[in-house]
Amino acid sequence: MEKIKIVLADDHALVRNGLKAMLEFDTEISVTGEAGNGSEALEVARSVKPDLLILDIRMPVMTGLEAAAQLKSYSPLTKAVILSMHDSEEYVLQALNAGAYGYILKDTDKNEFVKALKQIHNGNKYFSGGVSNVLANRLLDNKPLVKATPGEDVYNLSRREKEILRMVVEGKQNKQIADSLDKSVRTIETHRFNIMKKLGVNNAIDMVNKAVKENLL
Repeated sequence: MEKIKIVLADDHALVRNGLKAMLEFDTEISVTGEAGNGSEALEVARSVKPDLLILDIRMPVMTGLEAAAQLKSYSPLTKAVILSMHDSEEYVLQALNAGAYGYILKDTDKNEFVKALKQIHNGNKYFSGGVSNVLANRLLDNKPLVKATPGEDVYNLSRREKEILRMVVEGKQNKQIADSLDKSVRTIETHRFNIMKKLGVNNAIDMVNKAVKENLL
């Protein structure tokens, strides 16, 4: 199996070294390049054509957000992933506008981090739990006033699925939903998978986006 090629961009060598050691512990991942700022990151990406370019936001010369916005001109098939300690709405939305495929917080668990990178490599988008809440709240703030026709259900969602979907839109995590409905986390995960399948989406962000834009609640 061909390994997932990754370039790391952070202005702190210790951070890059730690990330590299953690990632290359996984046999499916190879760190093929490093950079200390956004400009260097773009040049390395042009040279090695990685699958993923992991970018810190605050770097000298060129920020990670600026590099993400220009990445397609240097390596069209490389996906930008923001790795940051900041979960502010401003940064999250700027990352989305720059075309980032993921926004992962630096306090994310190692297993979740690796899982997220693999999901992004497979074509999905990934946002850490706290970041998902920011996006959900933003979508709710922009929710249209026009309501869907009463009783309209083109996706054939069950009552329970609608209930869970509403909680996801409100920013609740699986454990919170499970506790609220007195169900297991695995049961909630199964319901969420079925909801995404019915809506024709691949991740929670697209699910929330579709639910809000089409007034499914």
